[in-house]
Amino acid sequence: MIGAVEDGKLVESNSAASLAQGTKKTSNSTVSKDQFLQLLVAQMKYQDPLEPTSNTEYISQYATFSELEQMQNMSASLEMARASQLVGQTVLLDVTDSSGRTTTVQGNVDYVVYENGKTYLSVNGELYSMDDLNTVADPAYLDAYVKAANFLNAYNRLPALALLTIDNREAVEELNETYQNMTDYQKKFISPDYVSGLAKYVERMAELVKSAEGASSSTDTDTDAGEDEDTEAE
Repeated sequence: MIGAVEDGKLVESNSAASLAQGTKKTSNSTVSKDQFLQLLVAQMKYQDPLEPTSNTEYISQYATFSELEQMQNMSASLEMARASQLVGQTVLLDVTDSSGRTTTVQGNVDYVVYENGKTYLSVNGELYSMDDLNTVADPAYLDAYVKAANFLNAYNRLPALALLTIDNREAVEELNETYQNMTDYQKKFISPDYVSGLAKYVERMAELVKSAEGASSSTDTDTDAGEDEDTEAE
């Protein structure tokens, strides 16, 4: 029995309240068509006979529920279609664990699963809710972003320009080679300040190399001259 009638009104029983509470937990606070029809029948059964509800009102209630159900089905279909278009795309997900900590998960969407009215994305072998979706990124964008980040990290590891020595030659040449091998699109991710800074490092390193080679050449000349003098003395 769903409930009792007191003073011409339907009063929910404890068992009915428990059933409703359990339904709310398992169905994400939504009412199915069968549940709605049960409530509608109960309302008709226990209505006040002195002030009965008109048939028009019942039809209106049912029509409103049917319209709502259609909207929910349409929304679910649209979400599923949207999720299906993400297959093969690179996504960023903001995932919150049981302790409330949020982490970012990045990967390609392998496939889509639709269960219990919710859509899930398979990323890196795990299923994540569409609600966790934060960003859909183009692979070229992510590649450019990563290369720019690596460039900045390497740049920031260089000593100040005034403290640059010949020992930093390999680091400067590798950084310059990395930048020169970037596409025009990837270079857009590098700030102009860093580009001009790199040019100064390259120029300064060229001066150090030239100076070092000049000193080496001078040393070799002095050595050869000394050897010649020794030979003439003999």
